[in-house]
Amino acid sequence: MIGMSDWIGWTASFGYALGLLVLAELLHRRAGIAAGLTRKLVHVGAGMWTLAVPLLFTRWETGIVPFASFIVINAVLYRTRLARSLDDHDASPGTIYFAAVITALFAWCWRPGSADDRVVLAIAALMTLTWGDAWAALIGRRYGRHRYQIFGATRSVEGSVTMAAVSVVAIGLSLAMLPGSAIAPIAPTWDSATIVTAALAGALAATAAEAVAPHGSDNLSVPLATLGVLWAMLG
Repeated sequence: MIGMSDWIGWTASFGYALGLLVLAELLHRRAGIAAGLTRKLVHVGAGMWTLAVPLLFTRWETGIVPFASFIVINAVLYRTRLARSLDDHDASPGTIYFAAVITALFAWCWRPGSADDRVVLAIAALMTLTWGDAWAALIGRRYGRHRYQIFGATRSVEGSVTMAAVSVVAIGLSLAMLPGSAIAPIAPTWDSATIVTAALAGALAATAAEAVAPHGSDNLSVPLATLGVLWAMLG
């Protein structure tokens, strides 16, 4: 049954998303910030909201509703180009994939209050996309001098190194800090050596997935590849 906490969570989630989009539009239209940067702002902001979802909802079925809704909403925005802050010169359906993969990972991993809860692994995998992919794109576009191409996807060595480095930190912090917190109160904990090993392996998987993914599809491949490695090692 849908309770008051669900309505509060939905209101907060949709209000946050609207505020994030309005901020990006103002920065783009009024302040002249390039769409490539405002798109990354929305990308990071949406990814960080995954930390709030387990705090707002007590059931995964209602908790994934906002992100599932944004699969459709982002598809409309992508087709109509209504949000200029998301309409980069090489815009792809990545925002649709992002909402879809968050929905899928939370539906698969998140079981609040259960010993089967693996939301920490889902969040760790999504942080590689939230932070690793965002920084890789920014550094690669600005400083990428050594280009390479795999399966038609063009990347830079500088961007891939950034992806790996940021992903190691993102995964490591997630695995070290989230278990036992309000986000995952009964999640298993791991020793430092296990966390470092898993972070390195997960970051390698994330970087490889990003390097070979066709344009925009890295929003699917990066967290899925990372989760696969983390699940095999820790799940």
